[in-house]
Amino acid sequence: MRIIRIVPNVATQDIESAKSFYRDILGLDVVMDMGWIATLEANALMRPQLSFAAQGGSRTAVPDITIEVDDLQEALHRLQKAGITVEYGPADEPWGVRRFYVRDPFGRLLNIMEHPG
Repeated sequence: MRIIRIVPNVATQDIESAKSFYRDILGLDVVMDMGWIATLEANALMRPQLSFAAQGGSRTAVPDITIEVDDLQEALHRLQKAGITVEYGPADEPWGVRRFYVRDPFGRLLNIMEHPG
């Protein structure tokens, strides 16, 4: 057996807020919308991943979702323009990433990060 994909499901009664935040601010594409469920995706190739953590690194909370971007400054700009509070960072971490934490409209802690290069 081979895993094809892994999809986190975030429970909410406010699908429109999800689309507004993840589509309009973070740039994901809505690929399915049945009213009661909307699936958004990035136009990227990736392997399915799950992480299990006792802490988030640098004495932070474990984030619910990690989103890797190619331009952290642009992501930060979009979130600040939308009035979303940064809870941690931006920080250059000793393991080689630059990141910050924000909360989505449902209170999920997001780790927005990039591998600077």
